[in-house]
Amino acid sequence: MSGSRKAVNPLQPLKTSLTSSSSPSEKERTGTLLDGRLRYTQFRQGYRTGLEPVLMAAAIPARGGETVLEAGCGAGAGLLCLAARVAGVSGIGLEADGDTVELAAHNFLNNPFPDSRTHLSVVQAVLPDIPSSLRTKAPTANGRFHHVMANPPWHSAHGTPSPDERRRLALSTANSDPQAWISALSRWVLPGGTLTFIISTAIADRACQTLLENGCGSIQLYPFWPKQGREAKLVLVQAIHGGKSIFRLKPGLTLHEEDGRFTAAAERVLRLGEALP
Repeated sequence: MSGSRKAVNPLQPLKTSLTSSSSPSEKERTGTLLDGRLRYTQFRQGYRTGLEPVLMAAAIPARGGETVLEAGCGAGAGLLCLAARVAGVSGIGLEADGDTVELAAHNFLNNPFPDSRTHLSVVQAVLPDIPSSLRTKAPTANGRFHHVMANPPWHSAHGTPSPDERRRLALSTANSDPQAWISALSRWVLPGGTLTFIISTAIADRACQTLLENGCGSIQLYPFWPKQGREAKLVLVQAIHGGKSIFRLKPGLTLHEEDGRFTAAAERVLRLGEALP
């Protein structure tokens, strides 16, 4: 459920009514993701979905028939975008806030996918404590998943807290920290599977070190440049459980033109749902 300080949202207003049996309340706003391909409801106030889950989903090298675990899934944007790109992929989201769990379940129900193998669900859990019962929902006998992903809280606990409780939960490290999330999730991915995190560049070094300490290597760093020539504030870190390859720094993605419009490359990811270049 984590996000950036400023929610730059690729949502578009929804022009047609919901078709599921439940409708959003007056506290919720319904829109779309991926240029109208996905129906998406989120809260009108407080924490709002930003670009991070869409970008993160575009980095997961999942294939049909595989299952992805997302920690801090919020209202489900990441798993929805992944399922829209990869036919037959399934996912389970972990989310601490009970109301957001219900919202994610609504969004999953409201977006049926044509491939019968696709199944998305959400479980309430407060990271880094992951309920052991989740092992029974994993696709493999050892209770692990093919891939895991997360946008963990990374805003300093010493900063001014948000007055909104849901936003504090999503962003602040007061009750958990990214390294604890990484350590916990490393125990839920299959050998050879990927772990993907989108975080602040300020903690990228600690994230990489934590991955290595937990048996994850072949680390790749993928920066997101706000504009050409600007310093990256967000970075995607991806590792392989048991990976032995060298560290790789990827070219990254420039998000905006000088006039504030999304770049063509960013549009292909955020609007068209393509994988990261």
